[in-house]
Amino acid sequence: MHTRAASWLRHRLGRAVVLSYALALILPAPGLLLRRPHPLPPTHLTLHTPPLLLSLVLFSAGLQVPVRALGALLRHPKALLAGLVLHLAIPLAVVPFVAFLLRRTPDADGGSGLLTAMILVVAMPVAAGATVWTDKGEGDQPTMVGLVLASTLLSPLTTPVLLATLSPLLSGGYAHTLADTGRLAEGGFALTAVVHPCAAGLLCALVLSARWRGRLVTTVAPSAMAGSLVLTYVNASGALGSVLTRPRPLLFAAALAVAALVCLLSFVLGRVAARVLRLEAGTASSLTLACGMNNSSASAVLITASLPDKPHLLLPVLAYGLLQKTAANRIVTRLRPAPTAAGA
Repeated sequence: MHTRAASWLRHRLGRAVVLSYALALILPAPGLLLRRPHPLPPTHLTLHTPPLLLSLVLFSAGLQVPVRALGALLRHPKALLAGLVLHLAIPLAVVPFVAFLLRRTPDADGGSGLLTAMILVVAMPVAAGATVWTDKGEGDQPTMVGLVLASTLLSPLTTPVLLATLSPLLSGGYAHTLADTGRLAEGGFALTAVVHPCAAGLLCALVLSARWRGRLVTTVAPSAMAGSLVLTYVNASGALGSVLTRPRPLLFAAALAVAALVCLLSFVLGRVAARVLRLEAGTASSLTLACGMNNSSASAVLITASLPDKPHLLLPVLAYGLLQKTAANRIVTRLRPAPTAAGA
């Protein structure tokens, strides 16, 4: 169910993301302004732009779920269960390995800052944007949607557990910082910014008639895509703005290298698991994407909320966001199901 505006933006999404990064580098001031809380007198409420944009994206994802197709997934849950197990197991395998490598570097804290950012990425649920790549690659959409929904609904439990389990790998004040961030996630961030919007979209998809749902999608889908681009710009402004004012090429290179390593290992482990389970091409593609595509927007929002004084931690998060989309494009191309012969 795609509108003309949404389809137009979807086909140009890669270039639009690059443009958002370039705009953040050239003109970061509006993005830095949007990152700040904005009081709304006389209500005593405060507007936080990044969580609001993230909620819009996740509401749109829930709204466009093919609800009826999920029934077949529940009857054959092997790929869904495997994806959920891998979603928890891969961070526990990848992060300690990366921490071991970083301790061999001359960094005084053993790369704990970069490692903190990567932990916050891999602890997030499967990215809603993975459904877009599954659609492009003609993969198993019900499996992907099920993994996005299940990992999102479980995130209030899984995210704090992963953060607490991996925090001993950090040195200095980063372990304490990550523990505080885990309490923030457990205390309501995952529910308000991740679970509730997605559940609200899914509820609308269930209760609305096809006509009204179509009208709502016509409005929400392009707005959510535009919102995701604005969110990318806002997050990038926080990181790239500081890079522009205080250039740190070594930090930039290290952030890119660490993000690339974590991204590569996550996709590789997902691909190996798909082969071990002997999944068909479409389902294998979906499982592999789910293992490597984490909700980097949610982790960026969490960093902004809990660590406003450390915008440089957004660098590896932004790098991971770009790298996972690049890897996803290659995966859906290689694992695209073979066309069925006519009359077969």
